[in-house]
Amino acid sequence: MTRRIATALGLVAALCVPGQAVAEPPPPPALRPASNPALQPALHPAPQTALRPASHPTLQTAPQQASQLALQPTPRPLDLVLDGGSFTLQDAFAILDGRPVSARLAPSARTAMARTRAGALAALDDQRVYGWNQALGPLKDRPLTTEQQERFQRNILRSHAAGVGEPLPDDVVRLALVLKANQLARGHAGVRPEVPQRLLDLVNAGVVPRMPQIGSLGTGDLQPQAAAGLAAIGEDAPVRYRGQEGPASELLPRAGLPRDFTLQAGEALPIVSGSTVLAATLAHAVHRATALADQAEGAFALFMEATRAERGALDARTHAERHIPEESAVAARLRAMVAGSRWMTAEGRRRLSPEPRVQDAVSVRAAPHVLAGLRHTLADARRALTREANSSTFNPLVFRRERGPGYEFVMGGNWDGSVMGHLADTLNAEITDVAVLSQELSARLLSPRWSYGLPANLAGPPVGLNSGLVQVQTVAAALIPEMQARATPAGTLSRPVKDGQEDHNPMAMASARHLHENLDRLEIVLAVQYLMSAQGIDLIADRMTGLPLATTTSGLLTELRRYVAPLADDRYQTPDLERAIWLVRNRRLLPSGFRRSGTPG
Repeated sequence: MTRRIATALGLVAALCVPGQAVAEPPPPPALRPASNPALQPALHPAPQTALRPASHPTLQTAPQQASQLALQPTPRPLDLVLDGGSFTLQDAFAILDGRPVSARLAPSARTAMARTRAGALAALDDQRVYGWNQALGPLKDRPLTTEQQERFQRNILRSHAAGVGEPLPDDVVRLALVLKANQLARGHAGVRPEVPQRLLDLVNAGVVPRMPQIGSLGTGDLQPQAAAGLAAIGEDAPVRYRGQEGPASELLPRAGLPRDFTLQAGEALPIVSGSTVLAATLAHAVHRATALADQAEGAFALFMEATRAERGALDARTHAERHIPEESAVAARLRAMVAGSRWMTAEGRRRLSPEPRVQDAVSVRAAPHVLAGLRHTLADARRALTREANSSTFNPLVFRRERGPGYEFVMGGNWDGSVMGHLADTLNAEITDVAVLSQELSARLLSPRWSYGLPANLAGPPVGLNSGLVQVQTVAAALIPEMQARATPAGTLSRPVKDGQEDHNPMAMASARHLHENLDRLEIVLAVQYLMSAQGIDLIADRMTGLPLATTTSGLLTELRRYVAPLADDRYQTPDLERAIWLVRNRRLLPSGFRRSGTPG
């Protein structure tokens, strides 16, 4: 979303552009069977096919990888017929995953829009209307003549396209344009059907306007949407097309689109009014957070195996007594992930310590509750986003008169992004809490007392000569205060602008940007937990001979070990951590039972 946090080698930064296909990092040489047999137990052997360059793409050269990517078939386009009322979050996630789009307006939407447009133009004879025959913002009292109205549309876009900073990811921009078109299709903006179709033409042709992230206060998406509007009308605003960036005036014809598109009275304001960029950005965060929630549960299951945890914390009766559906669902998934494990038994615990466990620490017993809080907030966000995608979020709106013939303009504040901004703040708090939990769990693994017998620092023998993973865990600890600082709710920090005309602003785009920054950090924190839990399992595997891991946790361990070898003697740690981050970021450590989309299956 925002510029990613780079680790020392820069690999993570290079792999982090959303929507961009990235080749897998090669497995490290240490994965060869001869590297350290003692730390490669039979419970998760490295797949031998992964070691032959001819059969495994990760061991091919960059030109070979690029050639194979070019030969891969293009996914079938997502066929969307927009009517303003039936766009789904599944459609949004498909767009965010980079699927090509073929979108058009439903005939019924075209008819409704044309009817409302005629009624709106007729209503102008009797009404002074903001953004139609009156100017904007603090200048709202300045009237516009009929001759000025067409020029005014272009001026609105030029004056509002003042955003700066990193551009939004291409797939977020595509989603924002589709959302805007769907909202306009509801027929209450008073624009011609040609306006949303022009936005869809950009999407269909693969033209992506460059939308800077900084500028929106959540009181509509004025700056980024104005940039898209300038591109749509063929001005020199930058767009990207087939890997090239340049002015829309040059690239639109190359994409097979007419260069020029003229907006008529009242048609620029609905483009910039509304919160579609915010909605697209939040949908992107929900999509990312869902996949990370899935992987957080997998990381916790692997931690439970490493510490031979008691299953009592997952007992269905306990969670049913709390009456939180998400909590019961998390506990059920965790029970399934560790089903069949002989490590998490009294016999497994006796292998390292003869003393009874009695009960695990709070971080272990409360983990289903913490993870359920994230799931609960994600469900709230999905409901809000579905409503948002199928609502009219501009000002003014045009309605048929309740009494009498014709249409009328109604001024309101439907562009306000408060609900989504506060949801972003809440979601940020939840993922930060999950990160804190993850960091606490990985820290437990360093202590023989807290981990119930794992070697100190998760070091290979001889401990002391080898220092193990203590500094890897510190990476996670270093990110926690950064996450906590950015989890402060930006939605409570309103300030007035524009001569008091906009005297309350939800600051929702700041909330969304902070959320994505913290999702970047959570990826790293979870990668640390995966690395350390896997190391803990490997270090005691010889003492657990005859006791199998659960099928799901064994599968997670095998996938991780395809890319990161167990640690025996100390070695350079950054590449290991970067590979683990890549696995999390690319949803490669989803537990079985979860779809690749990051949704429980």
